[in-house]
Amino acid sequence: MSERDEFGAFLVGFVVGGLTGAVVALLFAPQSGEETRALIKDKSIELRDKAQVSAEEAYHRAEKLAADARVRADELAKEAKERAAELANEVRERGKTAIEAVRKPKKGEDAAAA
Repeated sequence: MSERDEFGAFLVGFVVGGLTGAVVALLFAPQSGEETRALIKDKSIELRDKAQVSAEEAYHRAEKLAADARVRADELAKEAKERAAELANEVRERGKTAIEAVRKPKKGEDAAAA
C-alpha cells in the first residue's frame, strides 16, 4: 500500500510540476502579451471542445449502459414471475395432496368409527 501512496504522490507532483512549467513558459516566452493571451484563448477553446466531446461520449456510453440495464432488469423480472408461478403451482399441488390425505380415512379408522 505504501508503494501506491508514493507513486500517487510522485504522479501528482509530476502533473503539478508540468502545469507549473507550462505556465512559466507562457509567461516568459518571447512573445508579446497579446500573442500570449491569444495563445491562451486558443488553448482554452481547444480544451473546452475536447471536454465537451468527452462529456458527450460519456453521456452516450451511460445511455447505452442504462438501456442494457433496463433490458436485463426486464429479463430478471420475467424470470422471477415465471419462478413465482411455478412455486405457486407447486404449493397448490402440495396443499391439495395434504387436504386429500387429511380427508381420506386411514384403513383402521373406518372400522373404529363405525
